[in-house]
Parts: sequence; C-alpha cells; structure tokens
Amino acid sequence: MAARTHTRSPRPASAGVEVRLPWWAIALPAVAFAALLLLISGSGEAHAATTDPAIGQLLARIVDLLTL
Repeated sequence: MAARTHTRSPRPASAGVEVRLPWWAIALPAVAFAALLLLISGSGEAHAATTDPAIGQLLARIVDLLTL
C-alpha cells in the first residue's frame, strides 16, 4: 500500500504580508546597542595598566615551557 504524500495547497503569494514582533524584539537590541555605544564613547578616560597583564604573563610562561 502506497503512502500518501501531502502536497502544498496552491495559494497565491499575498503582497501585504504582516509580521508582528513582540515589544522586546525591538527594545532589547536597541538597549544593547545604546549600552555598547556608551561603553565605547566613555573609553577616552581609560588609563594604561602599569603592570603586565595576566594574559602576557601566561603567554610568557608558555613560551618558557616550550623553549626548554
């Protein structure tokens, strides 16, 4: 017995497709963008670190271990 296959109904494509988004789908990206923009614009007051960063120390130890 052959299985039936479902075919798509031939509906014409409507020109006025309406997409409804929840309020947070617009608000959350806008808030995230504003927060990142504030972080970037406030970086002019940053000061250089006086000690070696932890990543630099870690890389130096890895290089020392590999060159033995």
